[in-house]
This record gives sequence, structure tokens and C-alpha cells, in this order.
Amino acid sequence: MPLLDGIAWLLLSLVPLLFIQPRLHHEMQTLFLLITRRVDITIIVFSVLFLPGILLHEASHYLMARLLGVYTGRFSILPSDLRDGRLQLGFVEIGKAGLLRESLIGAAPLLVGGTFVAYAGLIQLEFDTLWVIIAQGDVAALVDALIILPHQPDFWLWLYFTIIVSSTMMPSSTDRRAWGSLGLIMGVLLVIAVWAGAGGWLLENLAPGLNRTFRAMAVVFGVAVVVHVLLLFPVVLLKRLVSSITGVEVVQKSAPKT
Repeated sequence: MPLLDGIAWLLLSLVPLLFIQPRLHHEMQTLFLLITRRVDITIIVFSVLFLPGILLHEASHYLMARLLGVYTGRFSILPSDLRDGRLQLGFVEIGKAGLLRESLIGAAPLLVGGTFVAYAGLIQLEFDTLWVIIAQGDVAALVDALIILPHQPDFWLWLYFTIIVSSTMMPSSTDRRAWGSLGLIMGVLLVIAVWAGAGGWLLENLAPGLNRTFRAMAVVFGVAVVVHVLLLFPVVLLKRLVSSITGVEVVQKSAPKT
């Protein structure tokens, strides 16, 4: 159904990212721990490596809150341990706000980070070419494209920033706490509007715009999936190599929180 294809593409790109992102973080932390043999150094290395993304994530919360007139307190991009054993890479203290403003503040890293990932992935790295080739199932063309990609100007710099930002742009559970209530209210209003006979008007006027939005989000998440996969395989292989050489294995219980 053409009206719903944006939702389908969004799910096809978002669901893999939700699985790949924590796996990549886990494998990278394990690799650093195998090399350093110290948890504190591993945390520092991981935090420094992801610092641009952490800074963008927390700055997005802060700027959105200020833009909406919400009180902001302390701002930190330094890692700290939480009581439940998780690692918090950064935080911004935000005052009380209504559901709408709190939802927008929570979504700010996704909006800002998604815009950057779309620009870097599609304009600078031209990953849309890979997308087309993968959809066509042309393995030979995909191999040729992967060989050519690193020769683009500043490829490794743009790839680094795309990986870092796409790995830290997803809202945390704290960022999403107002989404459920807001979504429920919007759902109830939608049901009332359809019951009142406005269903046809909504399909004609709102659905096309929403579908284009879903498609754009699918592209962003698709780019994020590509860069995560490109990094995940070499990290896993390197981790296994280091583990085999040292004879040490690491079990990591939790992923970092931003």
C-alpha cells in the first residue's frame, strides 16, 4: 500500500539499528578491555572516541530546552557510573516541562544527529549508491563500490563522524519518558477525529506529509545501519584475534547510556 510504504521502510531500517548499535558498543568496549586490561582506561578510551557524538547529543538537549524556555542546570560530557551498574556518558539537567516540550527535548539528539547523518552519509559519503546496489543484489558491483569509497575526499573523517553521531543520536529511556503519554493522547485524538468523520481529510492532507517524513527517517537509519555494519565486522574479528592471542575472554553486562 503506497500510503504506508514509509512506515515499512522505517521499520526495516530502525529495527536492525536497535540490535546492531548496542552490539557494536559491546564489542568495542570488550576489545578495549582486552587490550588495556583496565576498566577505568576502557571507559576513558571509549568516552574520548565517542566524545563528538556525546557532545552533540547533550548539546541538542540543552539548546532545545533553552529554545523552548525550559530551565537547564548542570551539563556534563564526562562518564559516570549509575546505581544500577550502567555507564552514563553525559547528561543535562532539565527542569519540568509539559509533555510536548519534554518530548521535543528528548527527541532533539535524534533530530540534530539524524540531519548530520543524512548529510554526511548521502552527500559526503554517497552511501545512497550502496543502497541502490544492495537493493539490486549485484555482489560484484557492491565489491567495486566498497573499493572505490575510501578514495573519496576526507572519507575516513566523514566516516568516523557518521559512525560516532549515528551511535549516540538515539534517545535514551529517560529521553523517551514523555513519548508514551504524548503518543497515547495523539492516538485518542486521531480516533476521535476519524469517528467524527475527518478520516478522509486526514488521509488526503496529513498522510502524504507523514509518509515523506517516515521515508526520510528510514534513509537516516539506513545510513546508520550501513556504517555500523562496516565497523562491526572488523571490530569483532579484531576482538577475537586479541582474545585468541591473549587467551582472555571478557563478558560485558551493560551498554553505555547517553
